[in-house]
Amino acid sequence: MGDKAVVFDVGGGAGLVGSGRRVIGFHKILFYYFVRIPVSLFFMIFYRNRFFGCNNMPLEGGVVVAANHQSYYDPVLIAAGLRRRLNFLAKKQLFTSKPLAWLIDLLDAIPLDIDGIGYEGIKISIRRLRNGEMILIFPEGARTWDGEIAEFKKGSLLLAKQTKSTILPTAIDGCFNSWPRTNKLPYPFGKFRVIFGKPVTYNEFKNLSEEELRELIKTKITELLQKIRNQ
Repeated sequence: MGDKAVVFDVGGGAGLVGSGRRVIGFHKILFYYFVRIPVSLFFMIFYRNRFFGCNNMPLEGGVVVAANHQSYYDPVLIAAGLRRRLNFLAKKQLFTSKPLAWLIDLLDAIPLDIDGIGYEGIKISIRRLRNGEMILIFPEGARTWDGEIAEFKKGSLLLAKQTKSTILPTAIDGCFNSWPRTNKLPYPFGKFRVIFGKPVTYNEFKNLSEEELRELIKTKITELLQKIRNQ
């Protein structure tokens, strides 16, 4: 996301929800859970991956999974540890590449503009959260340069406030060492750790400003990161 604050226009919200939940094609659901099997095996074999706090995942309702961002591995790695289906954001230009567009479409990804989610992506994200789905957000807006957590972008957590969704703080470690931002390709081996923290419900942050919410979630993710580094 860009440096400017992102404002979500949720006018006509009832129209976004409609009369029932969003219908996802069975082939997309099947593909998502089928792909998780080889992906999980890949991370276990080559990167000795371990998950912590999996029981902290809310079993229902809209959830914004907020995580630090270390590498290109992060989205699929987080998805491998969650029992519920996770929605991804994908750069809009990737939808124009035929091979990638096919994969992105099967994963039901949300279009992401270069300078932010963009109006189309905002509408889709709001609709899915209000339909009780999970969306992955990287509040830093980009991969880290040094393995540490950077400042969160303004507006990065407004989706949660506007849709009254629960936030699931999540920390990743090890991915930066295996695939730093300066590398085009990853190193073949490593040690990955992912931890899901206690969910933060809307009632816990509804009276906070967006800036206070960013600081709260950043603090929680930083604490989680330190915890898995001490494992």
